[in-house]
Amino acid sequence: MLEILILDVLMKRDLTMYAIRKHITDYFSAYTQPSFGAIKPALTRLEEKECLTCRKMMSDGGKLSAYYSITSKGKNELCKLLLSEISTNPLQFLSEARIRLCCAEHLSSDERKKMFFILKSRTMQHKNAAENILNDEYTPLNFYQKIVLDNTLCEYKNFITIIEGLEKDNARNS
Repeated sequence: MLEILILDVLMKRDLTMYAIRKHITDYFSAYTQPSFGAIKPALTRLEEKECLTCRKMMSDGGKLSAYYSITSKGKNELCKLLLSEISTNPLQFLSEARIRLCCAEHLSSDERKKMFFILKSRTMQHKNAAENILNDEYTPLNFYQKIVLDNTLCEYKNFITIIEGLEKDNARNS
């Protein structure tokens, strides 16, 4: 997921590692707040895969700064990551899915259609699993578990509604 965020912010302009973190925080802090300790290895991985390049320049203050740029290989990698299999872990799923939707502008209309299908299918699986637990008379849930599970169902239903709206918009604009 971190690679998606890095490549997304680099699509807009070349940035230092510190600026990358700031942009990720500015745009995606509702979903994640990665540390420099997580960003640096991700930048290294992306650089090794030739998805980005790094050039060192002297800043106005006389300090050597490393600026990262996305490559054409990086643009392809971003699309590949956006269309890849998504986490089956419900705890991670919604954050990752929301981030992918936020980055959908980098995909073609057909690719967005595919991504929407992937996300909607997985959301429905999670929703059905939650409904099964809630409706299972042999699973003794306490009052608090029922309330939280009911809220989780609402989140999945709302997320499906968002995806369906994006699907309609995508179909209209293609």
